[in-house]
Amino acid sequence: MPGSVRSARERTARSLVLFGLESSSSLFGAVLLVVSELVANAVRHARQSPDAEVTLQMTEHLLVVGVGDLDPRPMTLADAERTSGQGVRTVAELARTYGGDVRVEPTGERGKTIVVRFILPEGTP
Repeated sequence: MPGSVRSARERTARSLVLFGLESSSSLFGAVLLVVSELVANAVRHARQSPDAEVTLQMTEHLLVVGVGDLDPRPMTLADAERTSGQGVRTVAELARTYGGDVRVEPTGERGKTIVVRFILPEGTP
């Protein structure tokens, strides 16, 4: 596992624990897999910007994961599925499992962020 993916997973895991998620929960594992897939794709495909920025936000009912890069090439989810193989499809399936979704948002004049939303299960802190 490339260092940037490993460090993104480690930072994400620490944040999820601080948010109060159990490390043994399926949501915890799903979020780590999403981060791994999206960071690996950003590093692999965004050649002008081989770094990825991971953001996590949690509200009472929603967990939002964002993975952004500074690659100026526009992208749609269909583009991502075509170029990254099963990774983005897996991400979309995981989001749907939790009632969420995936979208691509432009970030200013350069770059984009893939945003994955998870609806938190009942009883999640």
